[in-house]
Amino acid sequence: MKKTARNAVLGMIALLVLFFTAVPPLVDRGMNKLTAAGGQPGVLRKDAAALHATLRVADLHADSLLWGRDLTVHGSRGHVDVPRMIEGGVTVQIFTAVTKTPRGLNYERNSADSDTIIWLALAQRWPPRTWNDLTERALFLAGRFDRTVATSGGRLAPIRTARDLQAYLADRKTGAMKTAGILGIEGAHALNGKLENLDRLYDASYRIISLTHFFDDEFAGSSAGVEKGGLTPLGRELVRRMNEKRVIIDLAHASPQTIADVLALAKRPVIYSHGGLKGTCNNRRNLSDDEARGIARSGGLIGIGFWETAVCGKDAHAVARALRYAVNLVGAEHVALGSDFDGATTVPFDSAHLVELTNALLDAGFREDEIRAVMGENALRFLAENLPQ
Repeated sequence: MKKTARNAVLGMIALLVLFFTAVPPLVDRGMNKLTAAGGQPGVLRKDAAALHATLRVADLHADSLLWGRDLTVHGSRGHVDVPRMIEGGVTVQIFTAVTKTPRGLNYERNSADSDTIIWLALAQRWPPRTWNDLTERALFLAGRFDRTVATSGGRLAPIRTARDLQAYLADRKTGAMKTAGILGIEGAHALNGKLENLDRLYDASYRIISLTHFFDDEFAGSSAGVEKGGLTPLGRELVRRMNEKRVIIDLAHASPQTIADVLALAKRPVIYSHGGLKGTCNNRRNLSDDEARGIARSGGLIGIGFWETAVCGKDAHAVARALRYAVNLVGAEHVALGSDFDGATTVPFDSAHLVELTNALLDAGFREDEIRAVMGENALRFLAENLPQ
């Protein structure tokens, strides 16, 4: 081989090594950030840390499986890993699989004809079966969660059923330093348009599925889609099957018509896993008051997010204001946390520093029973009642 050709090959190899080793961490660090003061807690009230230590915190949405970090190790980037969850008092975290996002992602109008996740999949060396198959991507991420459980040294418990949750909560009462995860999916496009794939995803332990993400799919319209329509005939059948299997329906990212259609059709409580309310932050992504009331009437939960589009603010006090509005609107028993940790978001604190939110809730005048409810007890009750038995 000539020297120039050999140099070209070596250069290509060096570029590939850089792509596979350096790019994923750089993308992760650049997309999952903390605000300027994030991770550097300010002065806390004396009663905040004491109260927080007694809370059972539960969060309805984190995309941490996507980024390829070792979640058993205390990380220096992103928002969530097992050590930080334990440090922050997280009892249950819902880990959500993201299988496709469009190019030029925005909250107004996205088509389904592009796919940026493929580049992350290639950079992280996901298996070829995932390259063009969204169901296989979800199954791969479920396997990533299972491997995290297996290598966590017993610190991360998988929750698949209400019985699992009951046993885990009993174990925690013994003082065990552990946390738990439940699998969800962000967008029913992960079914590849095939209802039979619901069974495959259920068998892989997925228990929560949102009908849409940032674009309209075969089942429903998205709040950020092109048509922004409601449930399709296939979507109506999916809702029926999800009800039968006790898979929880998530209305985050759903269009107003999809929300109305689901609330008219669903036989079981639904959730809005992460976002905000137009009453405190008026944009297309957030719920109207009537939509929030409808979800509450179903017996469901509204998860308030931690990022600026959800709450129109960049600190814990903005999250507390949004939580107060939601509690006043639908009652404390229907409000929960929906952080969107590791969802390509900038948030004021990571999972290790959730005491910052407890502090902000105390500052906002929340009663202790309200704080316990929204920080986790509502979500734990909902899961105990609605997960498969």
